[in-house]
Formats: sequence, C-alpha cells, structure tokens
Amino acid sequence: MDAFRKQASKLRDQVAKQQQAVIKQFSGSGYESSDVVVIDEVELQRHQHMEKLYRATRAGRDFQKEIVKAAETFTAIAYKHIETGTKLSEECCRYGAENNSDNILAKAASVYGDARKHVEKEHEELNRLLSSQVLDPLRQMIIGPPLEDARHLAQRYSRMRQEAETQVSHCLE
Repeated sequence: MDAFRKQASKLRDQVAKQQQAVIKQFSGSGYESSDVVVIDEVELQRHQHMEKLYRATRAGRDFQKEIVKAAETFTAIAYKHIETGTKLSEECCRYGAENNSDNILAKAASVYGDARKHVEKEHEELNRLLSSQVLDPLRQMIIGPPLEDARHLAQRYSRMRQEAETQVSHCLE
C-alpha cells in the first residue's frame, strides 16, 4: 500500500512539473499572461481560443478608435471648409447686391453666391449625417456591450483558471 502511495506521489509531482513546463512554454502572450495550470489538450485549446478572441476584440476596438479619429478629423476639416465657403457666398451676394446695375459681373457674383450658399447647406447636412449615422454609432460600439462583454468573459475565465490552479495546488499538498 505504501508503495502505491509513493508511486502516486511521484506521478503527481511529475505531472505538476510537466504542467509548469507547459505553462512556461505557452505563457507570455495572453490577455493577462498569468501562470495557469493547463489541465489537458482541450483546455489548452480553449485557453488559446480565448486569447485569440481577446486579441481580436482589442484590435477591433483599436481599429474602431482610429476610424473615429479619422472621421472626426474629416468632419472638422469639412466644417472649416463650410465656414470658408459660407463667407465666400456671403461676400459674392453682397457684391451682387451693392453693384445692382446692369453689370454682368455683379449678376454672376450674386448667382454664384446663391448657388454656393445652397452647396454649403448640403455639405453641412452631409456632415451632420456623417456624425449622427457613422461617428455616434462607432463611439457606442467602442464602449458598447459586445467588446466589454468579451473583455469581461476573458477576465472571468482568467479568474476561474486561477481558482482552479489554487485548488490543484491545495490538492497536491
């Protein structure tokens, strides 16, 4: 009976050493890079799949942030363009109104000013739509539930693995 206990103790120690070796081999690039106990091949695959999902959601969130920054820059430049175009249209309309004689240049400036004013209104509407239909939803996606849920799942999974590790270490003692 003592021989079986000694043999079981040796096997347990060997398994623990092998688990630690596998942990060291596969740790270092994960969502928390914690020292965890790898129980079997299926568990290892799940762990790697969780790491891959976590990296993908993190990369997706970062990509969405970059898109939002680019779109915000685009809208800021567009608003400056609209402001400049509006000033130009006002100046053209004023020139046309002040020189109301039969001067062809005054009439052309007035017509151009009116047309430019309509174009700037359309640009402003386009910017408003871009903001409300693209930027706002992207901002919500960045801080929204799907990515947060994935992060929370990864953290919860990590905590469960740590708890399992402590339970295994208690069992080994």
